[in-house]
Amino acid sequence: MSTLPVHTGLDYHQGSIQVCVLDDAGRQLLNRSCRNDVIDVAQAIQSHGQAQSVAIESCCGAADFAESLHAATGWSITLAHPGYVNRMKLNPDKTDFADARLLADLSRVGYIPKVWLAPKEIRELRSLVRRRQSCVNQRKATKLQLTSLLRTRRLVAPNDVGTRWTRSWMRWIRNVEVATNDRWLIDELLADLEHLSTRISRVEAYLTQVTHDDRVIAFLKTLPSIGDVTAWVIRAEIASVHRFRTGKQLSRFCGVSPRNCSSGERVADSGLIRAGNPNLKTVVIQAAQRLRRHHPRWSSFSERLLKAGKPMNVVVAAVANRWVRWLFHRMKEFEATMQKELN
Repeated sequence: MSTLPVHTGLDYHQGSIQVCVLDDAGRQLLNRSCRNDVIDVAQAIQSHGQAQSVAIESCCGAADFAESLHAATGWSITLAHPGYVNRMKLNPDKTDFADARLLADLSRVGYIPKVWLAPKEIRELRSLVRRRQSCVNQRKATKLQLTSLLRTRRLVAPNDVGTRWTRSWMRWIRNVEVATNDRWLIDELLADLEHLSTRISRVEAYLTQVTHDDRVIAFLKTLPSIGDVTAWVIRAEIASVHRFRTGKQLSRFCGVSPRNCSSGERVADSGLIRAGNPNLKTVVIQAAQRLRRHHPRWSSFSERLLKAGKPMNVVVAAVANRWVRWLFHRMKEFEATMQKELN
């Protein structure tokens, strides 16, 4: 077995993995397809030298494979951001051969756009949190269908019924007189709403059960305006603030930083950056809305911006941006305390 230092790129697929091995000078030693098996991939790499760096493009299943390969070999495995890797290509064509070669070459020169490899328990929590959000999105879509049907049929609830989705409004819609086909559609949509609400409650009950001893979630829930859902999402999507250098970087990750739109002498902002996890961004904005109304510090900050003539959406975004930076320091202090206790 060679002791030559080598650099490896792995193009992951469900049934196979394209393995490319380069030496320090960039000469290709291997570029072939292997079975999606940790032992096969490790043997293919080790037959050409000692792995100095291994890069695998982040996709569904890649994180589990990277973790298994690290456990079997002790190698440092880097997840590569697929969007940035794609922009680095010099050729518009896409092949597994070229993709693996590019990953190996980027790994060799230290230009891999890294993606954080979350621990297994965080990846599992993400799946649960995203399952809940999927059910919430389906319920929202069902409500929109029901509202659209009522508008199409020009059905308006009496003034004494109250706002939509209250108990009195739901009683009205269950009993309102409509055509036979419309009644069937309304009953179907109401049944879907009830079913989705039950599923959301089941997911939330299970999340409460599996996170009852998570100290980070317990800490988050002690902070103002953070409840169960916000704590779950922050824990699942951010996990640890130590992977961010600054609060500004965390704010950009959450998608609540202003987007610069400057050119020449013109300096301007253009809303929030179009990045970040949508679910995380949503809960942060919702937390900012609650803080703006109920917390003295953020209420006064909000009032100053409103008096300066800022629109309400800009004010909420500014509160979210400042609050995430504040949260970065609070979580960093808490994680440092936890680390000291472990040591």
